[in-house]
Amino acid sequence: MDSASSGQPEFDYLFKLLLIGDSGVGKSSLLLRFTSDSFEDLSPTIGVDFKVKIVNIGGKRLKLAIWDTVLGQSMTVYDVTRRDTFTNLSDIWAKEIELYSTNQDCIKMLVGNKVDKEGERAVTKKEGIDFAREYGCLFLECSAKTRVNVEQCFEELVLKILETPSLCAEGSSGLKKNIFKQKPPQADASTSSCC
Repeated sequence: MDSASSGQPEFDYLFKLLLIGDSGVGKSSLLLRFTSDSFEDLSPTIGVDFKVKIVNIGGKRLKLAIWDTVLGQSMTVYDVTRRDTFTNLSDIWAKEIELYSTNQDCIKMLVGNKVDKEGERAVTKKEGIDFAREYGCLFLECSAKTRVNVEQCFEELVLKILETPSLCAEGSSGLKKNIFKQKPPQADASTSSCC
């Protein structure tokens, strides 16, 4: 008997995670690695890409709706080999997150991607850590290509969301609270929810 016919919910929480950052930093590759454990050198996303993955974290069954967009709102990604993608964080992305977030408890994570290209590194790990501290973000470096820390990025973000009561409070519809003022294009209001 499946969970739908037994009256049990398919998942305990639905979280909408947004990947933001400059074009070409590896957001789509990171998303593909996490959701299907594969890697491709992908062309930059035009518009919005969307994937769903169900995971068990912190003793809960979670449905993650993950949006990859260059228009922005919780996991901000930069390329450790391209300094401009890092400097744009404070100039562009941090301001957009603050602009669109309606919940002061919104969990933000900074991710330095492409650590497999250590010889081409243009941004130090210390710079990433310092930026994350200044903006109150979680921080990890990863490689979508080699899988290093990919699962950990999503797991740490989700665990922090689960530890934040205001982000997990159920609304009257039973869906979790949407904390962004505008949803990504084509989001279905009947199933969208965001942390």
